[in-house]
Amino acid sequence: MNKSQLESFILDKMSLTGLPGLSIAIVEGDKVVYARGFGQRNIDSGLPATPGTVYSCGSVTKSFTALAILQLAEQNKLSLDDDISKYLDFHVKPKGKDILIKHLLSHSSGIPSLAYAEALIGYANGMGGKTLPISGPKDILAFAADTADWVEASPGERWFYFNEGYAMLGQIIEDVSGQSYNDYIAKNILKPLGMQRSVFEKKDVEAMDDVAVPYNVRPGLLPVEGRYLYRSIRSEGGLITSVLDLAKYISMFLSGGKGIVSKPSLNEMFLARVNMPWINNRQLFAIDTEPKPAAQYAYGLIRENFFGETLISHGGSVGVATAQIAFLPKAKLGVAILTNGSGYATSQFAKVALASYLKKDISKLSFLRLEDSLMPLTGRYESYKGTMQASVVREADFLKLVFHYGEQKEKYILVPESLEKDEKMFFTLQYGQKMPVSFKGRDGKIELIFERYKLKRIGPN
Repeated sequence: MNKSQLESFILDKMSLTGLPGLSIAIVEGDKVVYARGFGQRNIDSGLPATPGTVYSCGSVTKSFTALAILQLAEQNKLSLDDDISKYLDFHVKPKGKDILIKHLLSHSSGIPSLAYAEALIGYANGMGGKTLPISGPKDILAFAADTADWVEASPGERWFYFNEGYAMLGQIIEDVSGQSYNDYIAKNILKPLGMQRSVFEKKDVEAMDDVAVPYNVRPGLLPVEGRYLYRSIRSEGGLITSVLDLAKYISMFLSGGKGIVSKPSLNEMFLARVNMPWINNRQLFAIDTEPKPAAQYAYGLIRENFFGETLISHGGSVGVATAQIAFLPKAKLGVAILTNGSGYATSQFAKVALASYLKKDISKLSFLRLEDSLMPLTGRYESYKGTMQASVVREADFLKLVFHYGEQKEKYILVPESLEKDEKMFFTLQYGQKMPVSFKGRDGKIELIFERYKLKRIGPN
């Protein structure tokens, strides 16, 4: 394992984004081979994050929900081909067709996200959003009742991430099992796996030590303490856990089910069901392959390619905490990551962790290739003898070019088009037309060609 590479990467990205704390565990088969905390679980007290620190894992909870549904299917208490209206007072028929349980599992109901969770989380944590009278799945069913006009596709046809659907699955679990969702998951998954620091209730979190404070991380400002929505968000994202507990959960997947679920059901859970909308960008780095979906959604899990092997994963975010589980079934290797804020993507931390453990070249990861191509281009620029000044900054996966005219600014978004060669090509739109923009190195300087102008980079921003 390239430990120094991984730890340096984590610290650099936490510093860059202001992320307060992070915990990570890498598991190989049944054994935790690396576990560590970085930063602080509590800024005010200066308490460190540890491998045992508990955080919200957000939508990683969805895989637990999917697993519970598969357990109930094995017991013949439901079928994945059942119409959800058999269990729920929800009768929307997208394009005249029934929504089946399997469509909720794969986010392919045909109904685009209603963003109720985003609204509640944002409002509760001072991050925008909207207040809604929702305290659980029955309120969500009522909230979603008028979605007939919101339908976009037939069930099974197209992926739309649908938190509301996983809330509905939680209600089905309760109705079919006769237990509360929280009790069912604890009895049938958490306790058998020895996940003793995994809970759903506020009182159980407050009874624990080594608990991460959730934070609203604000660029350039001190993080503000946030809060979790314990009742409003459950089967779609309510689990509070540690990376050491999630390592036990990942080991269950790597070991064929461990009696929690059968191997055939695990295979069903892993099977790709619907393409997600991201497409591999074959032109960006001159990769000679046809454009194809970058990822597929299974049941509560995502499939994608990772150095020629299948990577299975799921992330989670409740705004004030983020999470990721990811594992390679063939290599019997997995990683769990939890943080107490929103900063650098946990999916990218996870991929670097797995690549570092396997001693792969992390520079070949597409997101790092993009970062490594964009960041050297940022900075202050000027034209011939300083007649014009400009700056280039990174915004997400784009660059923003800003010309400075005293207090006035002229801004352009630059979209990367080809980054593999020495001359890196972008484009922007001007007057409704596409215009090329290029950066190239000459005599140790970066030169920018924009419309009639040539500018040279003179330093960082």
